[in-house]
Amino acid sequence: MGFKSCINHRAFTLLELIVVIIIIGILATVGLSQYNIVIEKGRAGESRPNLASMRKLVYEYYLKNGSLASIVDNDVGVSANGLPNACTSNYFFKYYTYDPTATYVQVVARRCTSGAGGKNPPADREYAITWTIRPGTGADTFSSNYTSDWSVAPY
Repeated sequence: MGFKSCINHRAFTLLELIVVIIIIGILATVGLSQYNIVIEKGRAGESRPNLASMRKLVYEYYLKNGSLASIVDNDVGVSANGLPNACTSNYFFKYYTYDPTATYVQVVARRCTSGAGGKNPPADREYAITWTIRPGTGADTFSSNYTSDWSVAPY
């Protein structure tokens, strides 16, 4: 008696294994890019309460002075002891006021990028979240300015 041949023995061919590995690679690539977008959306959440606090201080300043023409960063809580006006290791964003006029001002949260000293990990794309505040009318507008080609904005 000799060895019996195993005709019913089944196994994956090399081609089938390569196809499965390629499919897993494609799914991992798509999943990783979507994961990075979700993580950045979470980091953008840091700016929400900070911009809301700046907005409140803008309204207080307007009620006290009747105009926003001379408002500065320090008036809205951006200083060495408050929100940072430069990238620091404790924040993902830097904050500042922009384009003040008598009737409106923009409060801005700009994402710290690679090499800019911001909280790790830094963003590989810069963007700004801007809140245009008009205390006289209450017609505030909220926008994001992206200097990249993100298909899904993080905010």
